Amino acid sequence: MGNVRILEVKQSIFESNDKQAALLREELKKDGVFLLNLMSSPGSGKTTTLTRTIEALKDDLKIGVMEADIDSDVDAETILKTGAKAIQLHTGGMCHLDADMTGQGLKGLGTDDVELVILENVGNLVCPAEFDTGAVKNAMILSVPEGHDKPLKYPLMFSICDVVLINKIDVMPYFDFDLEQCKKNILMRNPNAKIIPICAKTGEGIEEWADWLKTEAAAWKEEEHA
Repeated sequence: MGNVRILEVKQSIFESNDKQAALLREELKKDGVFLLNLMSSPGSGKTTTLTRTIEALKDDLKIGVMEADIDSDVDAETILKTGAKAIQLHTGGMCHLDADMTGQGLKGLGTDDVELVILENVGNLVCPAEFDTGAVKNAMILSVPEGHDKPLKYPLMFSICDVVLINKIDVMPYFDFDLEQCKKNILMRNPNAKIIPICAKTGEGIEEWADWLKTEAAAWKEEEHA
C-alpha cells in the first residue's frame, strides 16, 4: 500500500467568501444601506417578526426584505402585503446564503430606494452561521418551544450574533423554558450579545427591537459620512 498523501491547508476555505463579504459591506456603506442578516430555525417566527418590525419602522426607514428559501415564495408574498419592498431568493437546495448570493439578491432587490435591507436567511442553526453574508449586523431568533439549551448545542450561531430575539414568550408557561438560564447560556457564548425577549404575535418587545435597529442603522449611516 502506498503512503497517504497529506495536504496541509494553510488558507481558510472561507477566505474568498470573506473577501467578497468585506467588499459588499464597503459598497453598502457607500450607498448608506444597512443590511441585517436574520437567522433562526424553521418555525421560530421569522416572518411574523419581520411583519411586526416593518410595521414599527415603516415611518422611519425605507425597508427592503430578501426572503431566502430552498423553494416557494409564500414568505415574500407575505412581506409584500406590508408595503415593504421584497424579493424571494431560491437557493437551489443550499442550506445557507454566502456573500455572492447575497450580492445577487441585493442587485435583484435594488437598493436605490431602501435604507434598511433585512435578509431572512434559510432556516437552520448550522450552515448560515458559517458564512459571512456581507451584512452589517447578524441577528437570530430563538423561540421558546425550541428550549433554553440551544445556545449550548449550537455555539457558533450564538457567538456570531449581535442580537438574539427570544420569541414566543407568551407560551413560556406551557414549556419547560427557563428564560434566565437561556440568557446565561447565550452570554456564555457571546458576552456582548443584546438579548430581547419578544412576542411577535402580540407585539411585546418589538418596540425595543425596532429601536435597536434604528440606532444601528443611524450609526452605520453616520459612519459612512464620517
